[in-house]
Amino acid sequence: MKQGTKVALLIILDFLLLNTSFAFSYLLKYDFSIKSVFFLYSKKTLIIILISVLLKILCLGISKLYNSLWRYAGTYEMLCIFSVVLITNMIFFSYNYGNQNIAKSIFIMLVFVDTFVIGGTRFTYRILRKMNKGELGRKKAKKKVMVVGAGDAGAMIIREISMQPHLESRVVTIVDDDPKKLGKEINGIPIEGNRDNIEQLVKKKRVNEILLALPSANSKQINDIYSICSRTKCKIKILPSVAQLIDESVITQKIREVKLEDLLGREPIKLDNKEVSRYIAGKIVLVTGGGGSIGSELCRQIAGYMPKLLLILDNYENNAYEIQNELLSKYDRLRLQVVIANIRERERLEEVFKIYKPNIVFHAAAHKHVPLMEENPVEAVKNNVFGTYNVAECANKFRAEKFVFISTDKSVNPTNIMGATKRMAEKVIQAFNTVSKTEYVAVRFGNVLGSNGSVIPVFKKQIESGGPVTVTHPEVTRFFMTIPEAVQLVLEAGGLAKGGEIFILDMGRPVKIIDLAKNLIKLSGLEPDKDIDIEITGLRPGEKLYEELLLNEEGLLKTANDKIFIARPVLSDFAFINRELEILRDVINKNSEDIISYMKVIVPTYKSAENTGYVDLDKLKVKVI
Repeated sequence: MKQGTKVALLIILDFLLLNTSFAFSYLLKYDFSIKSVFFLYSKKTLIIILISVLLKILCLGISKLYNSLWRYAGTYEMLCIFSVVLITNMIFFSYNYGNQNIAKSIFIMLVFVDTFVIGGTRFTYRILRKMNKGELGRKKAKKKVMVVGAGDAGAMIIREISMQPHLESRVVTIVDDDPKKLGKEINGIPIEGNRDNIEQLVKKKRVNEILLALPSANSKQINDIYSICSRTKCKIKILPSVAQLIDESVITQKIREVKLEDLLGREPIKLDNKEVSRYIAGKIVLVTGGGGSIGSELCRQIAGYMPKLLLILDNYENNAYEIQNELLSKYDRLRLQVVIANIRERERLEEVFKIYKPNIVFHAAAHKHVPLMEENPVEAVKNNVFGTYNVAECANKFRAEKFVFISTDKSVNPTNIMGATKRMAEKVIQAFNTVSKTEYVAVRFGNVLGSNGSVIPVFKKQIESGGPVTVTHPEVTRFFMTIPEAVQLVLEAGGLAKGGEIFILDMGRPVKIIDLAKNLIKLSGLEPDKDIDIEITGLRPGEKLYEELLLNEEGLLKTANDKIFIARPVLSDFAFINRELEILRDVINKNSEDIISYMKVIVPTYKSAENTGYVDLDKLKVKVI
């Protein structure tokens, strides 16, 4: 039916109902005496009634109540109806006060009778529609749903599912840890237990899907409940935070899959925005590797603090181009310059520093993939050690205020060349800090969820292709954090820096990679080792069973942020580091097969799978200064 036709029919219905309400009010006034109604048909009374009804319909139209979607009618619409009938009846009460054509009490009764008949038709329509949809939903329902959480969010999602038959879902049970709610109902759905009853109720009710309606729960609470739910074969979804639950009419669109970030067992890091803004706003900021996973997120967050100029340096033009377009479309006033350059090329770096003279340098450019670097150790050294040295030296020469180096937990007691080069780069940074007015610091953290080449995207692709999901060892554990968290740590480290520190994040409990794989399979609605196989492939060259964040000789100092700690500086003599690097350069140029051997000399904690014996410097055939 067309909208115009619907409005016309509704106006006709209201006209009849409002006239009827006059008659009903007279019956109430005169104890349902039929004779009293005949009084309505006097000429003067009929004119008053007709004008009153027409004015009420006009006011209902002005209030746009004929345009409302009555399937969603609620308190607002009811208040509008009450306001219209109250005002119009008060007008006619005032008009009739001196004429005495109609008893004064009739107008008071009309306020309530009019509200009842006008509002009643609308809400009757809504109830009938809801009952019809509910019945239709029950017939179509293919999924039986359990809702965990009997609060406001749970009530909203239960109501929404019942009104959306196209979802083909039906809530069959609710669980909540509040004992006062046990045995009660929401929309006719019983609250039948707490988290300890989830597995039992899933079997009893044949539940296919579990919705976690816990928008105010912290990460640990979600992690604990998810651990219980994951023991079932149900698909698990979660509602977003309270701040995101703005419009209940689209709440079902806001349901998302459980993200692995929810399961890390710790609260997200909170950034000290004032401290970051203090040292970035109005400054020229350079980000090397600005097109990479960490570098691009650094650029996104730095752009929000209004630097004088943001320099993105990268040797891969496609990544740099993408982040450039993204930032320019989002920040109208941002001054942005993209520089295509390689950190290995000292002269090109000097040219960039001479032209732009950056105040703050975030050094994120690096080779990071462990297996690839094991096969290409010379490239790892050239980029991660000498590239870092080049950027650090330029920062010193052109008097940058701060230099923040992105390191990794793999630099601690490294078992691979990538970790060893990162540890050497840390030593370079700390050595420069002893001779320069620039404040040099490093930031050390673990694996980043969702970064290029990280385990999560790999697992997702393997699941999409039907498996198997490959895990190197059942006991491998890793620390994890999100990309935004990693970048927040880097930014805050710059503000806390005094020079020479290595900042370390409290990353909570390490996570078993095999558990991560199983959870991701379950989040995809599949069952590990049944729908998707998990294959153990063996540790790759240079891979540890577990990672560490601290060397034995380092201790931890607290900072203003209770999630960020400082490793006590291990002093690095600048002249000694330079001598070591000269030998390292000769090794690369003259006898590159000995690179692993000499890296063990300059990084004593480096223990690789090969070449673990004693190293004779005389046999390296290089000039020792």
